[in-house]
Amino acid sequence: MNDSNWLIPLSVALGGFFFFYAIANWVWNLRDPARRGIAELQDDRLTRAWFGRQAWEVVAPLGTSLLPLFGAEGKRLTERLQMAGLRRSSAPASFVLSKIGLVLVAAVAIWALWQFPNAMSDIQRMLLAAVLAISAILLPNWWLQRKIKLRQARLRNGFPDSLDMLVICVEAGLGLSAAMERVTDEIRHMHPDLAMELATVNAEIRSGIDRGTALRGLNTRTGLPEIRGFVSLLTQTLQLGTGVAESLRIYAEEFRDQRMHRAEERAAKTGTKMIFPLVLCEFPAFFLIAVGPATLRLIDAFSA
Repeated sequence: MNDSNWLIPLSVALGGFFFFYAIANWVWNLRDPARRGIAELQDDRLTRAWFGRQAWEVVAPLGTSLLPLFGAEGKRLTERLQMAGLRRSSAPASFVLSKIGLVLVAAVAIWALWQFPNAMSDIQRMLLAAVLAISAILLPNWWLQRKIKLRQARLRNGFPDSLDMLVICVEAGLGLSAAMERVTDEIRHMHPDLAMELATVNAEIRSGIDRGTALRGLNTRTGLPEIRGFVSLLTQTLQLGTGVAESLRIYAEEFRDQRMHRAEERAAKTGTKMIFPLVLCEFPAFFLIAVGPATLRLIDAFSA
């Protein structure tokens, strides 16, 4: 049997599988954030379809066996996946297998591009092959970076309100763990990502993990400078034995000042960013309306 008779259906099947998997993942993420957060706490086997679970049990050892080959990069990949909110133990293996699958699909597509005659020239084929190869290599990293950026934006938006509520709870007499638990309950529906992180810290503390270690884990999973300063403040406060309420109040004031400075910086950049839309979009329309009629009259006058 000729190789071309089964490589084309195989490439189409692989492309269709990844396409429908992306659509299913997008539809899955459209659910209510609170219910999605609760579902993520369940076992990985309960959240997968039967066919998907069986297929994953077959290919998972391959991805797990490839992770040690990355060395320090594998550990960094695990941290980045945690920053993106993908905290399951199978997430690194899934990511590695997705990158390998995309590379294989791109390789089959490039092979088919050069094997079958078409109207494209050799230069066009080379350019298309380069685009396919670069996309297959960089697309997973771009997706992961974008997911991290979006999640950090959600965490950054919810952190000021959570910090103010934490200050109020601590000043009202609650302990740090009780205050964090109360804040978690209050922001569960408004900021589910941050609520999940605070709930994780409380769960680790209740399970016997040192409070400083649990807080440093919060810093690792988020990667935000604001939360890094918050964790450093709480760690130093717990080590030195100073008042938590006073330290949190001072940090909240400094955080408001930093937030105001960032807002002023963004406002100062607005004028520079508006130059390109004005030059490319508004000025041509303005000149067309203002100078266009006069230009038409001059053309009519000279033509007469």
